[in-house]
Amino acid sequence: MADFHQNGNIAQFHNLRARPLEELEYELTTFSQTRKISLILPCLYSELEGPALRNILDELAQVPYLNHIVIGLDRATEEEFRHAREFFSVLPQPHTVVWNDSPRMQALGERLAEQGLAPQEPGKGKNVWSCIGYLLARADSAVVALHDCDITTYSKEMLARLVYPVAHPSFSYQLSKGYYARIGSGKLNGRVSRLLVSPLLIALKRTIGDRDYLDYLRSFRYPLSGEMAMRAPLLADLRIPSDWGLEVGVLSEAWRNLGRKAVCQVEIADNYDHKHQTVSEEDAATGLNRMSTDICKAIFRKLAADGTVFTPNVFRTLKATYYRSALDLLEAYEHDAVMNGLKMDRHGEEKLIELFANNIVTAGQVFLENPHETPFIPNWNRVHAADPSLLGDLKAAAAADEAEFQTIATKAD
Repeated sequence: MADFHQNGNIAQFHNLRARPLEELEYELTTFSQTRKISLILPCLYSELEGPALRNILDELAQVPYLNHIVIGLDRATEEEFRHAREFFSVLPQPHTVVWNDSPRMQALGERLAEQGLAPQEPGKGKNVWSCIGYLLARADSAVVALHDCDITTYSKEMLARLVYPVAHPSFSYQLSKGYYARIGSGKLNGRVSRLLVSPLLIALKRTIGDRDYLDYLRSFRYPLSGEMAMRAPLLADLRIPSDWGLEVGVLSEAWRNLGRKAVCQVEIADNYDHKHQTVSEEDAATGLNRMSTDICKAIFRKLAADGTVFTPNVFRTLKATYYRSALDLLEAYEHDAVMNGLKMDRHGEEKLIELFANNIVTAGQVFLENPHETPFIPNWNRVHAADPSLLGDLKAAAAADEAEFQTIATKAD
């Protein structure tokens, strides 16, 4: 993807293969002396058992400019938390494992629930939100990066390129979004981005007309990438979606809070692969089936907040327009795959387009039938206003969980 194209909406930074990684890291280490850089790793305990995370830690162990690493650990028992602490101990940087299922964390969740501020469901959104709260309580980060723990093609260059635009003191960017080609095992991947988001944005423009927000989303080469970096002042006012619309939700928040010149995207890898979600055709609550509905709802909600009026007829028209647009793009994707010697399951992808088309209408119906739905977790500014001591208590709870583990481990020795 080595080109120098600019789309005119947001800045794009390319990998022109003209600069060694060592130079980038040297500069970032210099920047980090006055602009502390932290990393959030939202993690399921099950990911400790896969091959991707071990390689990620091996790469991160060589990164010289990180001030702190926060690992948000989900779905872990006490014994698994202890194992996770040992697992992440290979990191030479200061790091904290935030055990989201600990009794202390659950007690904080009950405090929030009493005031109607608790996240509605567990998942990546809640995990990231808790880690952001912890970093806000620490108050020692100027730049915060985020990426997943299932990247099988991870290298430390990804992180360096991701954080550089927001860490550079002479750049004005507040949010950096990673992009890359989704290729793995000889296949063209990235099905949700290729087959849902891209044709849906085209169809929305044809159905409801020009919108600056649609042009903004279409500017991102990979809007669903989980790799982002932000300047810390954004965090307290960031509303995190509680469903699977996290990536689109964060971009929408950047659109709401920032000007276009404060947002950029950067090429962080030649290719990228990670754990693939199942389609789950028979279960609308899991897999790509659930993900596609949540992404559609996130886009519809943002457009409605900007004044777009949706009706059942609009969603029926949108479905038909999307379906035609998706099939047109699918042909181009297939030819691209053939030219590059990659495999693509044309029949399977057409079936996926049919599923996504139905989910566009489903998402529209849910949107129309639940006008009072509050899909976002309250931002930390609101939480602090309602309970000024909660941030400090969150930091203390994470420290107490780790101290208890250390005490038990010491006694065992």
